[in-house]
Amino acid sequence: MAKPIVAIVGRPNVGKSTLFNRLIGERRSIVEGVPGTTRDRLYGMTDWRGNEFIVVDTAGILIEDDDLDLPMREILQRAREQAELAIIEADAIIFVVDGREGMTTADADVAEVLRTTNKPVVLAVNKADSRERQLDAVEFYSLNLGEPVPMSAYHGLGTGDVLDRIVESLPPSPLGEGEEKSVRIAIVGRPNVGKSSLLNKLLGQNRSVVSEVPGTTRDSIDTELVFENTRITLIDTAGIRRSGKIERGVERYSVLRTLRAIERCDVALLLIDASEGMTAQDTHIAGMIVEAKKGVVLLVNKWDAVEKDTYTFNEYNARIQEAFRFLSYAPVLFISAMSGQRVEKVIPLALEVDKERNKRVSTSELNQLLRDAVMKQPPMATRKGAHLRIYFATQPQVAPPVFLFFANDGDLVHWSYGRYLENRIREQYSFSGVPLTIVFRSRERKDSR
Repeated sequence: MAKPIVAIVGRPNVGKSTLFNRLIGERRSIVEGVPGTTRDRLYGMTDWRGNEFIVVDTAGILIEDDDLDLPMREILQRAREQAELAIIEADAIIFVVDGREGMTTADADVAEVLRTTNKPVVLAVNKADSRERQLDAVEFYSLNLGEPVPMSAYHGLGTGDVLDRIVESLPPSPLGEGEEKSVRIAIVGRPNVGKSSLLNKLLGQNRSVVSEVPGTTRDSIDTELVFENTRITLIDTAGIRRSGKIERGVERYSVLRTLRAIERCDVALLLIDASEGMTAQDTHIAGMIVEAKKGVVLLVNKWDAVEKDTYTFNEYNARIQEAFRFLSYAPVLFISAMSGQRVEKVIPLALEVDKERNKRVSTSELNQLLRDAVMKQPPMATRKGAHLRIYFATQPQVAPPVFLFFANDGDLVHWSYGRYLENRIREQYSFSGVPLTIVFRSRERKDSR
């Protein structure tokens, strides 16, 4: 199931990024005592009391500030658009205020925006790192957003109380009992690469459209169809059926929409614009797919717009392999969504990747592979003088596939040997378009890596 999204919002310099880093357990967001440092949304995974969800760090919201020069006002406008989109996409919101400075007009402005969203809001009074400041937090009751929760993101005080409130406010996960199995295919990519054209072309090729229902992404439509007796749900991140209703900035700042679509899908179709080549944003989206452990197909769109000679295809394919070295297992298809060139191969290829994602290797076959691999290249221990042995292998999970290897000490296994075993698995069983998880565990104790 897709993970809920929790957005951290508030005016600049109240400690949103510090709280974000605290919740995800790493220092990913830049923390600086200068308003406006966080200008792009960041996201990370976290869990509390067995509930996993996505946390999004946003730039500070300032409604109006006529004293700033034009460039800074434009930056603040861009930051506000990002934060407002995060609010729209989120399932719950942590509204951070500064308990040291007390309530400000800017806090009241942000609170007014939040009250119109009908989203659960947890009011977190940050920097309340003393008894006196914890008591002073009551002044934020006047924001009419419920009971303020005193906390200190820097020291970790009260963050558990904030997370308790968030978990209580998150919508329950649907059980999905009695629902017919559907392969969920998401069309993702940066803006203007042809997602809308591809969806239209896919739906226009003599397929039986079952229904169109609103998806969980804003301004998107989930389209259910049947292809060769297989039920498919196409998750559209472009929102083409309501393109006239997309407000300024929504298409440009589409990270959350893409992330949510990837979380919901089984296979992601990553579109690349052949006329522009690979960009950092393309590889960033690809990284999101890998992190979510979803199947992936690389679609090089607008191939008909590229001037070609005898060497064009091989040269372009080589550039793709270089840019997406971490996706060397992903199939690549050159298409034109506008003309329909090779579009008929897209859904069959996505279904093949889904089949690979659900593939299970028998324990006997996997252990034969392990014996052959160890005989060809024995593992080396990471500590001098240690003796490393890998005894047994099994595949405990599919979709995504996980391979578990038992050793005398899992901590001794170098990461490169995990890559070696993954390559041996792929040589024999392919797993085309599917990321594999390789885990080493000690036989004597439950240490894994």
